[in-house]
Amino acid sequence: MITEVAKIIRGLSVDAIEKANSGHPGLPLGCADIGAVLFGEVLKYDPEKPDWLNRDRFVLSAGHGSIMLYVLLHLSGYAITLEDIKNFRQVGSITPGHPEYGLTPGVEATTGPLGQGFANGVGMALAERILAQKYNKEDFDIINHYTYVLASDGCMMEGITSEAASLAGHWGLEKLVVVYDKNQVSLSGSTELTFTESVADRFRAYNWQVIDKVNGHDIDEIRTALMKAKEKNGKPVLIIAETHIGYGAPTKQDSYTSHGAPLGSEEVTGLKKKLGLPLDKTFYISDTVREYFQVKKSNLLKERQQWEEKYSRWSEKYPEERAQLQKALNLEIPEKMDFWALDIDEKIATRSASGEILNNAAEEVPYLVGGSADLDPSTMTYLSKFSEIQKGCYNGRNIRFGVREHAMGAICSGLSLHKGLRPFCSTFLVFSDYMRPALRLAALMRLPVIFIFTHDSVYVGEDGPTHQPIEQLESLRIIPGLQVIRPADSDEVKAAWQHILGKKEGPVALILSRQKLSLLKKSLGIKEFSRGGYIIYEGDQNPQVIISASGSEVQTALQVKDILERDSITCRIISIPDRETFASQDWQYREYVLNNKQSLQVAIEAATGQGWYEVIPGLSLGIFIRQFAESGPGEEVAAQFGFEPEKIANTIKARYKAKKD
Repeated sequence: MITEVAKIIRGLSVDAIEKANSGHPGLPLGCADIGAVLFGEVLKYDPEKPDWLNRDRFVLSAGHGSIMLYVLLHLSGYAITLEDIKNFRQVGSITPGHPEYGLTPGVEATTGPLGQGFANGVGMALAERILAQKYNKEDFDIINHYTYVLASDGCMMEGITSEAASLAGHWGLEKLVVVYDKNQVSLSGSTELTFTESVADRFRAYNWQVIDKVNGHDIDEIRTALMKAKEKNGKPVLIIAETHIGYGAPTKQDSYTSHGAPLGSEEVTGLKKKLGLPLDKTFYISDTVREYFQVKKSNLLKERQQWEEKYSRWSEKYPEERAQLQKALNLEIPEKMDFWALDIDEKIATRSASGEILNNAAEEVPYLVGGSADLDPSTMTYLSKFSEIQKGCYNGRNIRFGVREHAMGAICSGLSLHKGLRPFCSTFLVFSDYMRPALRLAALMRLPVIFIFTHDSVYVGEDGPTHQPIEQLESLRIIPGLQVIRPADSDEVKAAWQHILGKKEGPVALILSRQKLSLLKKSLGIKEFSRGGYIIYEGDQNPQVIISASGSEVQTALQVKDILERDSITCRIISIPDRETFASQDWQYREYVLNNKQSLQVAIEAATGQGWYEVIPGLSLGIFIRQFAESGPGEEVAAQFGFEPEKIANTIKARYKAKKD
């Protein structure tokens, strides 16, 4: 029967690709047998409840083969119709070119950029281990499932896969099973051109169990390998399935030409003849396959119902754990959690203020977990009252990612995708470049991951231009759906964390200083912080100069204000910790804050600053940094770019005089 299922997968996949005149037939044809065994025999899931907590997770890291996943979900009984399959890659359909989390029932992660899904899978498997150790009892194993990943040659080439695999082996994630589709063909040719290493030996060195030389078109070999992978030995498992890309295509099997383009009608006809599929029908599904999955669906429903009965008994016996788990799944925070009562130094780096708040939050929010890319003493993200997550000990709260920024970001997305945990991770702002694809996908999936970036400007100083971020702040702001917050002092850090922990959807990048910043006097208060920008000082209702700034430069703006007012130039200072949120406010509020028609508009930021011109349409003067700096004390480096109150004030005076004249 599984052979028949694989045949139907191949037929439906090529029909959908031909109808769309777009797609990747190579993987669905090559991996149909693997997919058939996984969904037809191995995976634990319930199409009626796609978000069932104890389901097995399946991640298609090689997301270009998405049509195979959609076909499998349709056959299995998920809410994907045959019409949806026919609308593959069309505008408005739920079967897009690459899998998208939140759009298609049963899709566990948005994949396509190769290796990302692999790292997401590592995060999911880690989440399973953490929650199992936290909530399972001797008499109840309510968290007990596997994470399966299907990866390609391309996934194995990507650096993120190496980073994530190294961590998975270190952590001993024995319930992570990766099937490597080794067809030895990439988009532009044979892998012999670029990829001749022994993947098996590499993964054994990472402390994985490797089951290699599996015939990816032999149902019995695939089944045996997957069963062997569940014989736990404290290691994640890599199954190397040797396949033929475009399997069954008369002239395009084993050719890169089958990777990313429709086969063409003649090739499809030849394929269907080989498979024994009817030539006069498209989108054909045999009655036997439909009946098989109907029975399968019924059995899976019973398995899920049995688990729910167990969960109910567990809940009655352990009501505190049950309440805690439900809060974690819903990302609920205590009603009375308030950081304003924290006594934080009057002058403190915002990274240090954040560290104090984070540690306080961890005590109140037991599902908050995370760490850094080997920088926690600098990013201030170590949870001092909690232990570390290590192999065999998953009940800690601190995750050591090592120097692996890219995998760190994607693993945190996997933790979030699993549900039941709120992950954070941290590094220096300049190294956000190393994890940008993971940041982008977190935003695309609208995952509530907290990204903490410290050492936020040239004020980093002596480490020099390699560590001084210039363009990174602006580059993060232009990622759709990524909220970027750059607080000016410890009060704004408190407000930021209050907002972040209450936010249940979408990632946040919290941008923090290395240097100490004084607590600012806010004549109009901080109550409008959530609107992204607010008036922090107003000397006159119709000021001659309005200075907008974020982060440490708000302090500079206030110093400039003092100089200007000595020359009888009235000022208003605006703190804009979240520029995009401020830009999204209604016209009346922005007009009230900016007073566009009457004042000289100035923006100050120790970064490239291009986007300020969109936020402040009447911007007359921007004081930014648009070149690399050099090594030296932070204040001296900033001064080279004119970031001294006296210099800025003189520039503003000259521009103000020119405007008046």
